[in-house]
Amino acid sequence: MASNQEDDDFFGFSDDEGDGINSDSDSEDDGNAADLVQVAEGVQHAHEYGEFEQFESVPDLNEEVQQVSDEGGVGQQQNDTTVGTNIQEVPFLFYLNMLPPEENASFQHHQTTTRTPNHHKPKTPRINNELRLEILLFLLNRQIPGLDTLLYGTVRDAMVHFGYTRKTIGKLWNRAKRQKQAMDSYILERKYHNCGRKNIQVTYDSIASIGMGDRTCLRDLAKMLNLGATTVWRLVKRKMIKPHSSPLYPDISEECKMARMRWVLRLIMDYTIPQEPTYYNMYDFIHIDEKWFYLTQKKKRVYFANNEPYPHKSAKSRTKVPKFMFMAAVARPRWAQDRQCKFDSKIGIFPFTDSVAAKRSPKNRVKGTIETEPVKSFNQIETKGMLINTLIPPIKEKWPPHEGENVIFIIQDNPTNSPDCNILDLGFFRSIQSLMHKKMPKTMEDLTGAVTGSFNELHPKTLFNVWMTLQFVANEILKPKGNNDYQLPHNKKKI
Repeated sequence: MASNQEDDDFFGFSDDEGDGINSDSDSEDDGNAADLVQVAEGVQHAHEYGEFEQFESVPDLNEEVQQVSDEGGVGQQQNDTTVGTNIQEVPFLFYLNMLPPEENASFQHHQTTTRTPNHHKPKTPRINNELRLEILLFLLNRQIPGLDTLLYGTVRDAMVHFGYTRKTIGKLWNRAKRQKQAMDSYILERKYHNCGRKNIQVTYDSIASIGMGDRTCLRDLAKMLNLGATTVWRLVKRKMIKPHSSPLYPDISEECKMARMRWVLRLIMDYTIPQEPTYYNMYDFIHIDEKWFYLTQKKKRVYFANNEPYPHKSAKSRTKVPKFMFMAAVARPRWAQDRQCKFDSKIGIFPFTDSVAAKRSPKNRVKGTIETEPVKSFNQIETKGMLINTLIPPIKEKWPPHEGENVIFIIQDNPTNSPDCNILDLGFFRSIQSLMHKKMPKTMEDLTGAVTGSFNELHPKTLFNVWMTLQFVANEILKPKGNNDYQLPHNKKKI
């Protein structure tokens, strides 16, 4: 017993921690010590708040009570180790600098917040091979020399340092001891178990064999595959099933197919056809086209706050929304060697309008006031007048003078009856329209300013990317021999 006591004194352990024996005297001493601490704390608080008589009446302040011992000196209570149960409850006095409680205080200040218990145990991250080796080195550095035993507290220190349970640390150490006894090297590599929910695999034939009419929605497709609708939705998210909107394409005659192929082949330089076919830079091309821009959209998605009221959107007619016809002209942008734009190639966008005198005198204007109204009917005369009087002068004004005299080809509308062969219809009009609807125009004058402003705000890189897409579309036209049975390519275009 003496040797155990000496060991306990050396390691700093008590009788309970050192030899594992819990004597009666130890438990009594611990209980008496706890009573002494409780009594001493009561006396200390009593000195802080003053001395009170045993049956002194104190007004109820709706405060928490505090345990205060009976009258007596501190030394007397410390000498008597059996005293500590005769304690009087005295209300806690308020602090003089504290504000008095409000009489009309709302009920919400007295409510206690309850926290929802979390019944799920937090997951410990799966241990990898590198971390296994690090834990083993940690244990080997704390091994008793000449023995397969660890120093006292090593496993506990490893648990705190690495954040894993005693069982996990023990498995690694026991496995290392077995490998050492077998005269083998330490091998800690483990393959992950094939656990968890297995992903459902859907084959190509199982989907392709289903009729098109039975694949129009997720529920119908899930029913045909004998799966849940949520499972099919996950397959779509994993891109194992891809949705597709099938538009209706016009039928193309053989003459039109030959014209489309002939137009694409003319864009390729002749001396590069056998080895590396290369397109012309098309710096001398100007694409022009017309488009209707509507004052508003019939449907538009907008995100609101939780309690924000929905706006009411109305018009005189849902089928006859006010609109303007615009003609735009663009060329291919030019870039310098320092990657700065020398010529943005945006010639301009011009509305088809007429100046008409007002026939009546409402409250907002006088009869005879000149007003701008959209052109209601379009014909060859209107288009020719716009091209000669409005479009040609800006081309002469904005064309770069350093390129010298050169023939400029103006490509009007869609060559070979293909909208994909015109820069404006291919993507630039959509960019303008997207920015225009963000401005939310209210009147026809606002619509004109919104379209013109969106055309000027677009970066030249957007226009340059559309020109790059035109070359990829030309490649797709040649593959089906002039037919329109192809998908628009999506390539990463960088300048």
